[in-house]
Amino acid sequence: MSKKTRNYFAFIVVILFGFVLFYSSTDGFRAFTAESARTYELIKNKPEFPAVTLQDSKERVYKFDEFAKGKYVFLTFMYTNCTTVCPQLELNMADVYNRLPDNYIGKEILFLSISFDPENDDPATLEKYRSYFNSDGETWRMARIKDEGELKALLTNLGVTVIPDGYGNFQHNTAFYLIGKEGHLLEVMDFTKISDAVRTVEDYIEKGVEG
Repeated sequence: MSKKTRNYFAFIVVILFGFVLFYSSTDGFRAFTAESARTYELIKNKPEFPAVTLQDSKERVYKFDEFAKGKYVFLTFMYTNCTTVCPQLELNMADVYNRLPDNYIGKEILFLSISFDPENDDPATLEKYRSYFNSDGETWRMARIKDEGELKALLTNLGVTVIPDGYGNFQHNTAFYLIGKEGHLLEVMDFTKISDAVRTVEDYIEKGVEG
């Protein structure tokens, strides 16, 4: 075998080894980008939803686990002054809500939109905002977390990045989150893929995965 041929085969071995290593370390390329890697780690670790106190658009105050009561929770994070992605996020959430079978809503799953701008998003503001998306205020509620420490813990646990720009707006990542009946994160989903989100939720409910 010539030196050129040996070098060629050595090159192929290195490429194949690198491919296998990269494939295994990214779980079959699922964690290809930094954002997808972060999402993959979240789903893998299934962090627990921390103990937070919600105040909703009806001015009701309660713990998250009182709201969930052993149900799945379909979750988004937003703020009402957002004029870019948040309105589309909530419209897509409404689409998921409307596509699920009626017998699932309120019995198997609840919907919750949490504002990360509690200073501006008081109950009156949230009440007006929910009307834009036909949220019923019961099986789909909009709420804030007034306690700064609780809000920070929640955002950190679920990998939500929120960066104020100093002018009343925020840079933030956007997704659908599915919380299991036992209060653990089950899925982080692309909010633009509505049909996929519907199928994912139906699959969990039909299989009875607790989480």
